[in-house]
Amino acid sequence: MKRPLRLVASLVASVVLVGGCADATAPDPGLEQLGLDRVAPSMIIPGTSLVVVGASFVESQWGASVLHLTNGTIDVKWPAAFVDFNHMTVAITGGNLDEVGAGVFDGTATLEVVSATDGGTYKSAPLAVSLEFREVLDPQPTGLTDGVHFVNDQIEVDGEGFLLGGNEGTTIARIAPCLTTAMCEIPLVPREPLSRQHAAFPFSPKIAGISGGGFTGTVTIVNQQTAKPERAAPPIETNFTIVTAQIFSAEPNVASLGQYVFVKGGGFVGGEAGALTELELSGTFNKTGGNPAPITMSLIPEFVEGKLVRYVLNTDDALGHALDLRTDTGQFTGTITPIVSYGVDTVRGQSTQASFAIGPVRQVVLLNFTTSYTEGLRDFGMRAVDNKIRERILEVCREAYKGVNMDFRSSPITDFALFENVDLVGVDPNDMGLFGYDNSPGKDNGNVRLYDRLGGVNALTQQDGYPGFGGVFIRSLMGFSKHPGAFARSIEGADSTFDAIFDAFRPDVGGAAVSSGDLAAGFTALTDGAGCPSAGDRSSRLECAVFVMGSLIGGTLSHEIGHSLGLANPFAEGFHDAGDQANRLMDAGGDRPFSERAELNGQGPGVFCDEEYAYLRMILPSSDPANAVDRPGCY
Repeated sequence: MKRPLRLVASLVASVVLVGGCADATAPDPGLEQLGLDRVAPSMIIPGTSLVVVGASFVESQWGASVLHLTNGTIDVKWPAAFVDFNHMTVAITGGNLDEVGAGVFDGTATLEVVSATDGGTYKSAPLAVSLEFREVLDPQPTGLTDGVHFVNDQIEVDGEGFLLGGNEGTTIARIAPCLTTAMCEIPLVPREPLSRQHAAFPFSPKIAGISGGGFTGTVTIVNQQTAKPERAAPPIETNFTIVTAQIFSAEPNVASLGQYVFVKGGGFVGGEAGALTELELSGTFNKTGGNPAPITMSLIPEFVEGKLVRYVLNTDDALGHALDLRTDTGQFTGTITPIVSYGVDTVRGQSTQASFAIGPVRQVVLLNFTTSYTEGLRDFGMRAVDNKIRERILEVCREAYKGVNMDFRSSPITDFALFENVDLVGVDPNDMGLFGYDNSPGKDNGNVRLYDRLGGVNALTQQDGYPGFGGVFIRSLMGFSKHPGAFARSIEGADSTFDAIFDAFRPDVGGAAVSSGDLAAGFTALTDGAGCPSAGDRSSRLECAVFVMGSLIGGTLSHEIGHSLGLANPFAEGFHDAGDQANRLMDAGGDRPFSERAELNGQGPGVFCDEEYAYLRMILPSSDPANAVDRPGCY
């Protein structure tokens, strides 16, 4: 909801966490697949952040995790900190080294977790490891890449004993001579994650400028280890030929407002004072429905690294002023030229033929499934089928916006600068038992913003007296139960069908939480809820539960995202449709009963009313045909 709807006063939910299993042998669904695949790096010093890679890791509130190393002589357990469900870290100190001693450790590693849910200790299968512990590392470069380079090319250094940064300290390249000083110091970074053998540093413009030519000098690799004197390798003689900036390609071929165009080449500069790369476009733009027109303009991209800059289509620069990127589409054909500046020097690079198109506005939406969302599925006994539920959620969202230029994703977004972010979390932080809440600042008529965040806390929203925290809150869905226990209080629309769907899996009412064993016989994703609730075997009941949970969450997401796009009542006041009509998605929460939300008993799915859907097709035009479904009227 855009403004919180009080279904009834009893909607307010408890935040008490409930653990435990249905019986003493039921496994913790978050830990039953615990596995350990890798411990790295293999060479360890004080300050190393030892990375543990595996599966089914949990946050500290759900279990205390340790890395157990043993070989018959050495037996140590070190606390491991949660990063995500597949990664943990162990902070290595001098005290850890005192426990194992300097030298090579050959033995086994096991990740062990004491579950906060059932008190049991879960262990991964042992992993054979060979780890070397040292107090100090000496850099031992075996060589670096000579030859022809662009400015800011990564100069690759191979060898042994390079530092990984962080609390370990830094390995630097000390280069002489430098453009304005006797020598430059530039940090090395691993070319491969956690590698001490393969590193690189950029051939910075501060070494020899941007004009190109030859460079002869020395590179000395130095370890600046934390709390240790620096240790330097012998200098390496170098002889480089530096060439001026050039562009190789611009991708993608079609981009829209808020999207990145990635320009690949070499010799780009930026990211420091006095360094700038410009892109000069010269050619013609053929606007859709118009005539070709000459165009010459300079754009300022974001510097990523020497071989890559990225330009985001926006309304604030020369291109955004020349075109209405919300309505204009068309094709540019011509040349693109890099112009690089460093200090008082400016160099015009080689021009390259280029062609790309401006496409219609697309709203990209990131569904951010937080760890609290995943662990919140424990309330319903559904944590083990998290991925199945996510698939259903995405299906519901995509169906609701079918025929609209929307792009729903659940992985990090790197190709758009402007996108909407929606957090899915466990408990309503507003402590109001809301299913969902759009906390973006004000009604966005016309979807002028493409970057709303429905999540976290919005201070502007709090200033007007409304809840500050936004997102979708899954524990509140327990209000549909006739016996929600400590999770919530039954709301006015509580429905016994909810309990018929979920009781078999809820540990708090005697059900058995879903485990990996439930999926061993196979799982069929339902396309409708005609057979639900199922009175059949556990597999059939589980398929219904996944369908319903995904429908409830997906429908709530679609509703809240609708608010962020300017609904209901586009270009007018109000955030919900007036009155109550069946299957109308933007009706107020109390007018959307459980069966409609869950798509059961012939009800649902929720759809946008006729004028709302026409509005969505207008602000986010799509080449796909309109979704041919029966739509209720808006009034």
